[in-house]
Amino acid sequence: MKSGAVETAHGRLSYLDSGGAGPAVLFIHGNSSCKEIFGRQLDSEIGARYRCIAFDLPGHGQSTDAPEPEKTYSIHGFADATMAFAAALGIERAAVVGWSLGGHAALEMMVRWPGTIAAWITGTPPAGPVDMQQAFLPSEHMALTFAESFTSEQAAIYAQETIGAGVALEPWMIEGCRRADGRFRPLMLQSVAAGLDMDGREIAATSPLPLAVVSGADEPFVNNAFLTSISYRNLWDGKVHILDGLAHMPFWQAPERVNPLLSRFLAEVT
Repeated sequence: MKSGAVETAHGRLSYLDSGGAGPAVLFIHGNSSCKEIFGRQLDSEIGARYRCIAFDLPGHGQSTDAPEPEKTYSIHGFADATMAFAAALGIERAAVVGWSLGGHAALEMMVRWPGTIAAWITGTPPAGPVDMQQAFLPSEHMALTFAESFTSEQAAIYAQETIGAGVALEPWMIEGCRRADGRFRPLMLQSVAAGLDMDGREIAATSPLPLAVVSGADEPFVNNAFLTSISYRNLWDGKVHILDGLAHMPFWQAPERVNPLLSRFLAEVT
C-alpha cells in the first residue's frame, strides 16, 4: 500500500494505492468521509489482485479544500474532480466503485468518462431531481447531509448513522466529518435543486455499461423499494443486491460478505 497526492484544478488530492497488478479500480467515498473508509477492500485480496485506488474528494480528508468551491462542490463537480484525479495518475480505464455521494459521482462517470468500464454503487439511489422524495427515506438526521457546519456532537451522530447502529466508530470517522469543508454541503444541495447534475435514473436506464447496485436492508437513508422499482439497462447479476442485517456502509460493516461479491463483479467486468 502506498500513499500520495496529485495536483489538479480541484485542489491537491490525497490517495491510497493498493499496488495490485491488475486493472484499476477507483473508489469514491461519501459525504463528509474519507478514503480510509475503503481500507477493508484495499487491504484485502481485492487490493492484491487489482490496482485499487481510493482518494479524498476535494474538501475532505487529507485533500485540500477546493480552490473554486462553486466549480467543484456538486455531484458533477466531484465527477470532474475524479476524472482530473485519474488523468493526473495516468489512469485511462477503470471500474468505478462509489458509496453514497460517491455513487452519484460514479453514475455521472458512466456517461462522462470514456475510461469507465463498469460501476458499482452502494448507498446510492439512481435518482433524478423529481425522484428525491421517493428515493430517500425520511430521517431525523437527513438535514445534516446539507448542513454547512457540524458540532462535535453532530459529527459523531452523522458518522454513526452512516456506519450503522451498533457498529463501533473509529476516531478518524468522526474526524472526517469534522474536517470536511462544510461549504460543499449547501452548494451541493443548490446544484441538485437547480438541476445542474445528471439524472441518475436516466443513466441507469440507458447506459450500456454494467452497473452493480448494492444496498443494506437496514439502510437509514436510501429507499430500497425505489432501487428495485426503477429500470436498468444493464443491471449486473440481473438484480439489486439487498444485504440482510447491513446498513448504509455494508463494505465496512461486513467485508466478509461484501468483498466476495465485489470480487466477482470485478472479475466479470474487467
